[in-house]
Amino acid sequence: MTENPFFRPSTLAYGLPPFAEIRPEHYLPAFERGMAEQLAEIAAITADPAPPTFDNTLIALERSGALLRRVRGVFDNQSSADTTPEVDRIDAEISPRLAAHRDAVHLDAALFARIEELHGRRHDLGLDEESLRLLERRHTAFVRSGARLGAEQQERLRGINTELAVAASAFRQNVSADSKARALVLDSAEQLAGLSPDAIAAAAENGRALGRDGSYVLSLKNFSNQSELASLTDRSVRERLLAASLGRAADTNGPLAIRMSALRAERARLLGFDTHAAYVVADETAGTVEAVDALLARLVPPAVANARREAAELAKSAAADGIEEIAAHDWAYYSEQVRQASYQVDSAALRPYFELERVLRDGVFFAAGLAYGVTFTERPDLVAYHPDVRVFEVFEEDGSPLGLFLGDFHARESKRGGAWMDELVTQSGLLDHRPVVYNNLNVAKPAPGEPVLLSWDEVRTLFHEFGHALHGLFSDVRYPYFAGTAVPRDFVEFPSQVNEMWMVRPEVLANYAKHHETGEPLPSELVERIDAAESFGQGFRTVEYLAAALLDWAWHTLPEGKEVADAEEFEAAALAEAGLAVAAVPPRYRTSYFGHIFAGGYSAGYYAYIWSEVLDADTVEWFGSNGRSARESGEVFRRELLARGDGRDALDSFRAVVGRDPETGPLLARRGLA
Repeated sequence: MTENPFFRPSTLAYGLPPFAEIRPEHYLPAFERGMAEQLAEIAAITADPAPPTFDNTLIALERSGALLRRVRGVFDNQSSADTTPEVDRIDAEISPRLAAHRDAVHLDAALFARIEELHGRRHDLGLDEESLRLLERRHTAFVRSGARLGAEQQERLRGINTELAVAASAFRQNVSADSKARALVLDSAEQLAGLSPDAIAAAAENGRALGRDGSYVLSLKNFSNQSELASLTDRSVRERLLAASLGRAADTNGPLAIRMSALRAERARLLGFDTHAAYVVADETAGTVEAVDALLARLVPPAVANARREAAELAKSAAADGIEEIAAHDWAYYSEQVRQASYQVDSAALRPYFELERVLRDGVFFAAGLAYGVTFTERPDLVAYHPDVRVFEVFEEDGSPLGLFLGDFHARESKRGGAWMDELVTQSGLLDHRPVVYNNLNVAKPAPGEPVLLSWDEVRTLFHEFGHALHGLFSDVRYPYFAGTAVPRDFVEFPSQVNEMWMVRPEVLANYAKHHETGEPLPSELVERIDAAESFGQGFRTVEYLAAALLDWAWHTLPEGKEVADAEEFEAAALAEAGLAVAAVPPRYRTSYFGHIFAGGYSAGYYAYIWSEVLDADTVEWFGSNGRSARESGEVFRRELLARGDGRDALDSFRAVVGRDPETGPLLARRGLA
């Protein structure tokens, strides 16, 4: 099948995949050839009669798998951002085969013997800092993947990994299917009372796009508390919307979660750890289960106390409507009422100031130029993977080329919920690759000709995900193993959270927050009220997040052999034990649609957001108090941290920026927990 576009490197700018040529039928042959090629490359490494050297073993391993990298980057993106039934079938078939392939590499005894031999004399090899780290990190990865286990244990490990891959694919597809099936379909605009006119129009357009002309459809976002709950005045509609959200995939994914947590516990024990959480965190910046326990335990009591104080304020507002007790579907709505009454902040009235194109160009891109000197030029001549996707070429301050950024901002039936960043081409000095990165969001698409207006939270998400994109774009490492966001899971959210600060920096906000019709700037006094209103909601947001983080922790601190009969009962007991059984504040993700931990890379790692926020809050304070300009500070942050990837210890990169170890004070102050 020589015409398969994956079989040859792309000739497009920066190696952008030739999306115009790619068809679903190309994936399986490319995966199969890619895996076979990499195994042949590894066989050549192990067959080399020469003694192992860094070049003939580690460098050769870094160069291996080029075809597999090309196809996997494109396929992973399509299966998340523009899937089809055919792509879903391929995903179900290829996921266990990729897991088996990874095991074939990491459990190759001859390959590990060469790496082990080099590792034993690593300090005598004369390696530079990044090369020495590559040898150490690769060795660790092989050991953590079971390279030192006996043959029988390795065989069981292979079986566990394959079963987990099958289960993760099924979990992901169950969430996607049930989220679509549970979209709330309404018959009249009156039922959407409280939403802004553009949001109502978007619901009508969504209905049309889904083949329900005349209906208004609220598609479900991946988290529990749907954003429309803050505005819908009809309590019964709010209740139906939240019930649809909370009930997703309970029947199908509850049993899968039980099985997956048991398999992970068994695997951890095979590899010498008490629990899956202990296995995961040993290779993160946190280091130990006890360190994570201590941080989470410190945050829960004041967060719950904050939430209860907020609930008391909400109850006063709800009482005027005859509601005696705030329910979960009431919280966001009455929070909005309190914001309007106490802080004079109307979320719906803010939307006209946040038109997507202006936020992107005059906010996100402008801030990147302010801090890092980069510029962006749209490339309509480059074809992306969907008509909605836009391609931008990124240039350094001196005009030299840096990479490509793809923006895929709109929700659609074929895209999973949430927002994320990933790479199509990973930066590498060794392979002479410049980065091609993309952001996916799920902003509702308006009717043709209407502006795309964002909520305050959507603006934050845009800045956040672009922070991940910058991490990938600014990568400047030799080895692809270390590039960009390939850092510890509890560090990866840190740079993206830092990037959120630019959305409210006065010089940035003033540049993009302008009424889309009149051009009038967002009133400065309103910005101050928004900040005060944000502080009011910290109790809810922290409890919602901590409930999800501790739910993840509960599933993954289960020891091997601990049986769970019912996922929902386990969830309720775990939240009660953690002190987070707050009925009116459901977890940000419930077990059955917690894709981060059961279909993504965050198992025993959802704590990473708050762990990273310790670093983020500390760094934001450094940006504002170090006496340098934004451009000078940005250059330090880029050079010492963003560019480094995992090429040196993550906390060493933090120290190189801030000059000391991280402190929790700024986080506690930000969250109202001091």
